[in-house]
Amino acid sequence: MTKDAINIRRIDHVRFIVGNARQSAYFYRNAFGFDVVAYAGLETKIKHEAGYVLRQGEITFVLMSPLRSEHPDYERLTKHGDGVIDIALEVENVETAYAEATKRGATGLSPPTLLEDEHGVYEYAAIKTYGDTQHSFVNRDRYRGVFSPGFKPLDPGRYSASTARPAGLLTIDHIVGNVEEGRMNDWVKFYQNVLGFTQLVSFDDKDISTEYSALMSKVVQGGRGRVKFPINEPAKARRRSQIEEYIDFYGGPGVQHIAMTTNSIVKTVRALRHNDVSFLRVPASYYDLLPERIGPIHEDMNELAELGILVDKDDEGYMLQIFTKPVQDRPTLFFEIIERQGSRSFGKGNFKALFEAIEREQDRRGTL
Repeated sequence: MTKDAINIRRIDHVRFIVGNARQSAYFYRNAFGFDVVAYAGLETKIKHEAGYVLRQGEITFVLMSPLRSEHPDYERLTKHGDGVIDIALEVENVETAYAEATKRGATGLSPPTLLEDEHGVYEYAAIKTYGDTQHSFVNRDRYRGVFSPGFKPLDPGRYSASTARPAGLLTIDHIVGNVEEGRMNDWVKFYQNVLGFTQLVSFDDKDISTEYSALMSKVVQGGRGRVKFPINEPAKARRRSQIEEYIDFYGGPGVQHIAMTTNSIVKTVRALRHNDVSFLRVPASYYDLLPERIGPIHEDMNELAELGILVDKDDEGYMLQIFTKPVQDRPTLFFEIIERQGSRSFGKGNFKALFEAIEREQDRRGTL
């Protein structure tokens, strides 16, 4: 079979393991503007875990919490804290995808399985990727329920639409993984050889470095360009990099951040700031040099400076981006908001300013 035999369509959903799914759902709803659309738990005859499905635009997050100590992910919370366990990929055929991936060297976690209820048949399987992260293969062509069997539509009164705070988030642009020093190329080869991805771009420690720390990154893409995974590893430097800090506090490799698109980053960031989302800030001097580096853009430079939005360009256009601070006490998972005006880049021109901003946060935590 060809490299494309797995036929990935898109990212179906991202599943998190969290300490308290109900409270996390409240946070993502009120801070990031997600709708809480479905629930699974004791009331739906699920006895071992509770979960909420959240949606905004084409983004689906699933927040799950173990209810008993014998749950297979119970110990994971002690090791990792809240974080991403599964980047689920929608595929044409679950059996074919799983058979191909395991034949090419992937470690299988769940064989192809059919779940059925009155809304149809939901198919899934799962393989292992970096750290304790996994990829589910999902197909819901024959399923018409709210998410999957076991989940029921949430009573609208529990999270009333009249108090929702939508932020204009549309899709997942990319998901970044942090791995140990020396393992980046191994995982790039995994995505190429197992899932048929191609390498899109590479950054070395000359591209991503400051006075104190450095890292290297390669971006792989699949699903006809709809799925993009940058993979980071630390590079040798004077002090501990953000990647090393992440791996230390997370307890191993894992998902560092999720980038979500918007059609108006200014409106989205204003909405998120109103909802008390905290963002990294770069020095004001960054904006003094921006007009010369970027050239004319549609947005008002003063407004971008006020909000802390970064800008970069390539041969195809420009892009705007901003990064939240970590969304839990451990300095691990955070989010990126991105608007693309033609550019397909990942903000190379912003790397130095961004990572210096991250280092300032590390210094405040005493972990630099």
